[in-house]
Amino acid sequence: MTKTMPGDSARFYYFAYGSCMCPVDLKRSLHENTHPYVIGPAQLKGYRLGFFRYSHRRQCGVLDIVRSSTATVYGVLYELPWHLSVLLDRREEGYVHHAVTIQCQGQRFPNTRTYTVLDKLSREHAPSDWYFDVVMRGALTCNLPEAYCWQLFNHMHSLQRQQQLAA
Repeated sequence: MTKTMPGDSARFYYFAYGSCMCPVDLKRSLHENTHPYVIGPAQLKGYRLGFFRYSHRRQCGVLDIVRSSTATVYGVLYELPWHLSVLLDRREEGYVHHAVTIQCQGQRFPNTRTYTVLDKLSREHAPSDWYFDVVMRGALTCNLPEAYCWQLFNHMHSLQRQQQLAA
């Protein structure tokens, strides 16, 4: 199920679960319109989301995935041209990429690239309002399941609330 874009035959699959779910935000880093590369909403079984990285650049907690046998992470599956690989790695500084198997549109996509935090923190850190909005915009724009969007919203809101109460 490889989409071929004119002039670019070398491609890779990429599973985004955080701010990169938003094609508009991803375009900011990759300097290219990423909407044409969206395959659709996808699932990664055996993982859960957490905010186990603090981004000094963004001044907030940012998303990560951690193994969990009973959980599923929803996100967006992209098929990106290989020339964007270095820019994507640069955007995901502090993360390391590895291969996972993704479910999307009733098909399995083995050897799909995703990123996890290299040095995980022991507790979660709240996202900023800006990061919260970008993640939700990506989840809604790319049609993640409504129940999952609410779960994501509630988790981020809960972290922000805990941070406000602690301050």
